[in-house]
Formats: sequence, structure tokens, C-alpha cells
Amino acid sequence: MRVIKAKSILTRCNFPGVDFSANPYVGCMHCCKYCYAEYMTRFTNHSPPWGSFVDVKYWDEIKNLQKYSGKTIVISSVTDPYQSCETKYKRTHVLLEQLLDVEVNVIIITKSDLVLRDLNLIKRFEKVTVALSINTLDETFRRDMDCATSIERRIDVLKTLHDAEIPTVCFISPIFPKITNPQKIVLAVKEYCNMIWLENLNLKGANKGRILNYIYKRHNNLLPLYRDIYINNDMSYWQLLDNEIELFANTRHFKYTHDFALVENCDQLTIVNCFFHDKIASSNSNK
Repeated sequence: MRVIKAKSILTRCNFPGVDFSANPYVGCMHCCKYCYAEYMTRFTNHSPPWGSFVDVKYWDEIKNLQKYSGKTIVISSVTDPYQSCETKYKRTHVLLEQLLDVEVNVIIITKSDLVLRDLNLIKRFEKVTVALSINTLDETFRRDMDCATSIERRIDVLKTLHDAEIPTVCFISPIFPKITNPQKIVLAVKEYCNMIWLENLNLKGANKGRILNYIYKRHNNLLPLYRDIYINNDMSYWQLLDNEIELFANTRHFKYTHDFALVENCDQLTIVNCFFHDKIASSNSNK
């Protein structure tokens, strides 16, 4: 663990519907085996493996704060803002306090129940959403994949936030083909969230070999499917799953869309499919 001085805390972001991202830490101790953010080591000059280090960011007071008025800021895009070191360093807490002075739309994405520590602070924002990442209801698989809060506890956090009238999202990410069951997760959380975001497992770089090796050892019967998807670039599985979830949503009167939307525009439980962003949508439109 080391403390570093950051030039700034807000950076432009290319996430759909998001203007800026803020990452109070470099690295993450949740050690998610599938984490795409591992590529960050190319820019941070860290030699230890991703998941084994965290840099704690300190930054000067945010300048020209009013220029962010009306903007959407995600906390965080490549780290968990409420990993365990937040208990001591409180960099996410400080960031939220700084952002109270401007009318921004804040989206917090986490796997941790530590977010509840800041519940009273979060409630002070006019526009705020908290998303809990859940990609399985199987605690054994969850433990295989990360060192974060249990799935049961994450669902409890969604309920607590929802009861406190905080807009909530269940972020079903990443979806592991034939392992993650999005429909079951939706049914488990539907009373406690306003929106569901779906994101596919996307394997690039070091995590590709690591996950394919895990599938070989633990789910060998799925190896041909994973090879089709991640070696042969066959998207048919995602197209089929897209159709299945859309039918599931329609039969239960949930809204289903490929267009990213924020909770403030959501008047019913809305499922947002972000599989490969626009590729699945355009593929289905050409059928």
C-alpha cells in the first residue's frame, strides 16, 4: 500500500451515458480473476500482479467545480471505491464530500457493503445511483472469482439502499456463459432495484488464459463453448441469450432495451443489455 499524489481525480470517460470517471485508488484488493482493468499496469509501472497492490490517491481541491454541473460521474471505472482500504483512507468519502458542492449525477459501482457507511452522505445528492455488481447466486463460484462481499450481503445492501429511497442498480457483470443465470439474479433482486445492467464476460490479455484455464479445470464440459466465443469470436451465444432475456423481460412486464439509460429516466424495472455495446443490437436489427 502506498500513497500517491494524483494530478486530478476526474477524467473523461467513454462509458455510455457517462461524462467523467473518478478512481480514488489504483488497483483493487478484490482480486477478481476476470478483471479487465489489469491493463492499467501498462500505465502505472507496477510489476506485482494486478490484485496484489493498491495505491491511495490524494489530490488537490477540484478546480472549476462548476464546470461539472449537470455532468454524470461514475465512481469507479477501474477500481472498487469501497474496497477495504477505504475504511482507513476514506478517499471515496472525501471525493463525495467535494462533489456535494455541484449539481452532478453520481453513479457509484461497488461490490462492497462498506458503501452503507456513507449512506447519509449519499442521500444528500439530488441525483445519485448506487450499483452493486452481482454475477452469480452461487457463493462457491463467487469465492472462486473474487474476495469481495458475499452475494447475500450485496443483495442486503441493495435492499437497504432501496428502503432509503436511493436509486439502485443490479449490475450483472460479467456474465459467464452457461454459468451466470441473469434471469435468476433478476428475480432475486427485482424488489430492490430500479434497473438491471447486463454485461458480457470479455476476455482480453492475461485474464483470457486465466479464465479459460479455470473453465478447463472446473467446468470442462463448457470448454468448447468458451473456445467458440473467446478464440473463434462466435457471437451466437450472446445473440441467443439476448433473445432469451428479452422474452423473459416481456413476460414479466419489465422494460428491455439495448440503449443505455440512467435510473432517473426509468419508470419501471428496466433491463439494459450492454453485450458488446451496439454489436448485438445491430446484429439483431439485421435479422
